[in-house]
Amino acid sequence: MTAASPSSGSLSVVGIGPGFADWVTPEAARLIHAASDLVGYAPYLDRCELVPGQARHASDNRVELDRARAALRLAGEGRRVAVVSGGDPGIFAMAAAVFEAIEDGEPGWREIDVTVSPGISAMQAAAARLGAPLGHDFCAISLSDNLKPWALVEKRLAAAADADFVMALYNPASHTRREQIRGAFALLRKLKSPATPVIFARAIGRADERITLCDLGDADPDLADMATLVIVGSSGTRLLRRPNGAPFVYTPRGARAAS
Repeated sequence: MTAASPSSGSLSVVGIGPGFADWVTPEAARLIHAASDLVGYAPYLDRCELVPGQARHASDNRVELDRARAALRLAGEGRRVAVVSGGDPGIFAMAAAVFEAIEDGEPGWREIDVTVSPGISAMQAAAARLGAPLGHDFCAISLSDNLKPWALVEKRLAAAADADFVMALYNPASHTRREQIRGAFALLRKLKSPATPVIFARAIGRADERITLCDLGDADPDLADMATLVIVGSSGTRLLRRPNGAPFVYTPRGARAAS
């Protein structure tokens, strides 16, 4: 049987948000439902309702490029493929892996119809739980040094601290990678006020969600794991205390944020 031309297949990179079903966009749900094949990290695929006749291709979380290549091969065979990613697929996730695989892969892969469907990111979901800590200038930095040297991570952390950005720290730690988050906090404590608000947002939108609000000086970096998004405030980030309930955390817009 002759394989279909690449142009007859399609590939969608779909973000399904951090975990709460209501955070999956209608577009993402439509693309997942219409796919002949779902490709992704097994826990993400478990969150997708299986359609009759639909094939699932689950893999480990550490094989992004292999997963992207497998999805592109399926699309090249004429399949309608959805690569399922947590959060937003364009933020430290599968969209970049797909385009990297296309750039370095088979020439025909460049003919495949590729769509990226955005999702609610972990930093957006975590920020919404507390108020508006990302209300002024912010940046996102991955603390993983699997694909870049730790010296570069430190350089970017120092630059973000010097520029007084609010920081969203992705991939802070795993069972085997603990020194990076400790080193990041040691560096930030030299560069920022100990009173800087810090948020550890774990498993946002899932049954085991846990949020810890503390100051940089007192923060325990060992609270973080791979299910955690860490937000480190700027000098303008404020706590708005309330008589009942946890305080709101927000970073004012405009000049007040840097005051």
